[in-house]
Amino acid sequence: MKQHEQVLFKNRSPGETAFLETYRKSGGYQGLEKALTKMSPEQVREEVKKSGLRGRGGAGFATGMKWSFFPADKPGEKYLVCNGDEMEPGTYKDREILMADPHQLVEGMIISAYALQIPVGVIFIRYAYEQCSRNLERAIAEAMEAGLLGKNILKSDFSFELHLHRSAGRYICGEETALLNSLEGVRANPRSKPPFPAQKGIFGKPTNVNNVETFANVQHIIAHGSAWFKNLAFTESGSGTKLYCLSGHLERPECFELPIGISLGAVIEEYGGGVWRGRRFKAALPGGASTPYLTAEHLGVGLDFDPIEKAGSRLGTGAVTVFDETTCMVAATLNLNRFFARESCGWCTPCRDGLPFINWLLEKIENGQGEMGDIDMLREQIRNINGRTFCALAMGAMGPMQSLVDLFEEEIIDHIKKRCCPLKT
Repeated sequence: MKQHEQVLFKNRSPGETAFLETYRKSGGYQGLEKALTKMSPEQVREEVKKSGLRGRGGAGFATGMKWSFFPADKPGEKYLVCNGDEMEPGTYKDREILMADPHQLVEGMIISAYALQIPVGVIFIRYAYEQCSRNLERAIAEAMEAGLLGKNILKSDFSFELHLHRSAGRYICGEETALLNSLEGVRANPRSKPPFPAQKGIFGKPTNVNNVETFANVQHIIAHGSAWFKNLAFTESGSGTKLYCLSGHLERPECFELPIGISLGAVIEEYGGGVWRGRRFKAALPGGASTPYLTAEHLGVGLDFDPIEKAGSRLGTGAVTVFDETTCMVAATLNLNRFFARESCGWCTPCRDGLPFINWLLEKIENGQGEMGDIDMLREQIRNINGRTFCALAMGAMGPMQSLVDLFEEEIIDHIKKRCCPLKT
């Protein structure tokens, strides 16, 4: 495996967690010191904007642009929220950061809070991430004791308090307004937008929400500069590195930090060890369970937001799930859709009723009871859901569903004609 510069995984060591002493020896909190002593909040915001950092939680929205909507110069009650719920199948990168180096998130949030002039922050973490929670509690306590968090940080005029919230856990909490509802103690349904959280978020106050990996990049950008960050990428449109979670039919399923824009084929062959058991590659979800499949013709595509979108999919969370030649794509898609149907909050009809109906159709086809008209019905359901739901959950579910009927229609037809799953006979 070729070694690339490690930024987020610089202190990663098997079975160990880097706490304050190790983190500071590797340059930790230098970005915070630089921000507080040499930069204004506006300069920090501008540096993040110039870096080209895009959200690492799935949507890929430009972080600097998102920050520009926030009323940073407006005094009063404001909140910074980190989304650490991470419940999309195949995605485990945030867990890896928090297991290896939790101070990265703490420092990134402090700098972000300074940039946006926010006095209070909350880390919303998945209930199952118990060890990650303990790591964060220790990191927060260490930062407080060292004067890096709390009142008058590093003897400056800036103060920031940071709290950890263990969530009850639902995939819908990946939608930022559903997350805010959950933090307020009400049902985790998404909110109508506008107003957006930057204007009216938690408790009706301006709120900025970003992902663990997104915040963890901020201090590195401030410490080393936006030009350095942009040059880490392999593609002109990209910036920085990316944590790619490999899973599925691979010899080496693991999480790797690689330059953004590295090709899908290189990730699979050089880092994932190739398709397991000597079998051939059939398809992959390039960015998590809610992204459309890519096939062998796409192995040269760079895993960056723009190139992968041109190929007909999304980078999403960067979670690459590989399927070998023995995989039934109908069964694989049914498995994914069952997850999304179960995780629906039930707020809107296309999601609440449409996803279970798609399950019923796919189950018919997979069990040998399908009819040719079911394919048209699947396409109709995709049209009824896309662009017509309250949030992006059901539209995300339609990513693999749409690519199933577009790329593997012949496989669906074989199920119907042979009255069974051809790969199970």
